[in-house]
Amino acid sequence: MTTRTARLSITAGDINGFIGLVVDNLSVLAFLAGALIGIFHFPPDVIFGKMFPGTAFGALVGNLVYTRMALRSGRADACAMPLGIDAPTTIGLALLVLGPAFVTFKQQGMDEAAAANATWQLGMAAMVVMGVLKTILSFFGNAVLRHVPRAGLLGSIAGIALVLMGFFPLVDILRVPIVGLACFGIVLYALVAHARLPFGMPGVLFSILVGVALYYLLGPLDLLGPGFQAPGAPQWRFNLPWPNLGFVDGMKYTLPYLALILPFGLLMVVGGINVTESARAAGDDYNVRDILLTEALATLIAGVCGGVAQTTPYIGQPAYRAMGGRTGYTFLTGVFLGLGGVFGYLSNLVELIPLAVLAPILIFIAIHITMQAFEATPQKYFAAVVMAFFPAVARMLAIKLGDPAIVPPANFAQAYANADHGLPELAVIVILGNGFIITSMVWASFVAALIDHRPRRAMMIVVLGGVLTLFGIIHSVDPNGSIYLPWTLDAAARSLVWQFTAAYMVLAATLGLLSLQSTRRTNL
Repeated sequence: MTTRTARLSITAGDINGFIGLVVDNLSVLAFLAGALIGIFHFPPDVIFGKMFPGTAFGALVGNLVYTRMALRSGRADACAMPLGIDAPTTIGLALLVLGPAFVTFKQQGMDEAAAANATWQLGMAAMVVMGVLKTILSFFGNAVLRHVPRAGLLGSIAGIALVLMGFFPLVDILRVPIVGLACFGIVLYALVAHARLPFGMPGVLFSILVGVALYYLLGPLDLLGPGFQAPGAPQWRFNLPWPNLGFVDGMKYTLPYLALILPFGLLMVVGGINVTESARAAGDDYNVRDILLTEALATLIAGVCGGVAQTTPYIGQPAYRAMGGRTGYTFLTGVFLGLGGVFGYLSNLVELIPLAVLAPILIFIAIHITMQAFEATPQKYFAAVVMAFFPAVARMLAIKLGDPAIVPPANFAQAYANADHGLPELAVIVILGNGFIITSMVWASFVAALIDHRPRRAMMIVVLGGVLTLFGIIHSVDPNGSIYLPWTLDAAARSLVWQFTAAYMVLAATLGLLSLQSTRRTNL
């Protein structure tokens, strides 16, 4: 029996879906550029001329494949799976990998151009690593779900959303408060309260129009203070995302960041599974492995072609179906993003629309992801979800306080030696934040096992945490978060590693003893 392929058509609902999906992607690209340029003073030409084209090309490929999947279903009302640039991991990569790496490369003696190029190659390599991981895990997605509790998976990504994806854009909103709060209010009014806007306009589009109008009307009148920057003339940028071997050169830079890169890939696999199930519930039955392999392929293509942000199927497929989206909206979005990366109008839009206008969209997504962590997790595991937030908070504090500048590497051992009552507080913040995604998974899984009255399973999870600590995969004592072989460290650093590793092992022994006196039967 052959499957009838439907014809591509573009409806009014597809136009609404196209606008929403493009704006979501545009807001992520804007934050990527804004964080790298504003926080780390990264050269804009490398972002717009090298990073954007490959990243957008990956989104083009993924959306075209998802459009084809919907057409091959043969159903006229089939709604394609939306694919875009993932917000939490893109923000995480900008703040935790690319920006700090750029600063480190310059500290190591590279000039700005060389440091920017090395950072770009690191970003490409990270995409290839995540793409390969996602390709492998796409065949074992259900096994991942069986062994890692939902509280650990969703709690860790909610931690990223709440303190990185939510907090940092909130700061950007309040840097231009007149514009930012107005846009934030519209987003909350339309997308959280589900209230109708004038002429039935989409909430995101209406927010952007109002925000841009306020910014460019009040700014020249000096009513926005130092928050206003006059737009420069649009620049013609033509950059084809040709495949290149820059990711090969970038592989040597990835080792210190694998504790961040690998969990990002894992989270997208889990997210892809959840999104596919959500689409199935809404009436569109897609093969999980096909969905996961497509996003893995799109990420690999993006990395090989110069991209530095991975793609993912978006959570809101039922919402796009409800607004009338079918197959046209993903086709239009893919083409718009792909051509925008080549011809440069994506970068022009990012430069034209202030971050204070786009940031509310990211905060809404952060709110939605955090809510989902609780909604999709049974209430008895809420404590485990909350437990997953604390390492992310530590990482956020480390970023805002200057990361390695808090306790410079050369002073780490001295600070430890001079401590009167325990480790120095700021050093603990840095160590807790290093490898925070995996730490969040370990802590939430450990608490979930206790809630299930399975102390022996909790003990095994804690032992795993101790092993990961031993090699710096979590709680790295290197302020830069690098992993290491503990016997290669100096005596002071080894002492720090011993303190944290031993802490996990003592906790595991305590749980083992408690399991012996348990009156109920426990299972691993």
